[in-house]
Amino acid sequence: MTGAMADQLRRELTAIADQAGPFADAARAALDDAPAGTRLEAAILALAGHRGPRSSTCPSDAARAVGGEQWRALMDDARDTARALARAGLVEITQRGEVLDPDADWRGPIRIRAVDR
Repeated sequence: MTGAMADQLRRELTAIADQAGPFADAARAALDDAPAGTRLEAAILALAGHRGPRSSTCPSDAARAVGGEQWRALMDDARDTARALARAGLVEITQRGEVLDPDADWRGPIRIRAVDR
């Protein structure tokens, strides 16, 4: 199942990259051979941006898309990247529907969504 989920997420990123939309460059960067941190950031931006502020993505989505079968090793990096993007005002991190302060001490499952502009 894990490999199937990674394949599905890579297909989603490929579809985003193939469009002329505002998240195409990020999706292409996520699928590139860049370092994992760069690809995680790009995957989060592409997935959250494409899905829009009324939907969300999970840090594991970015980790799976970038890391494939080794996605669990990227989870801390994916969460840290989401925090940095939230600090920069590019995404929001939510938990149970509530927006979290990216500098607060929080644990548990989170979601990442695009900022409503």
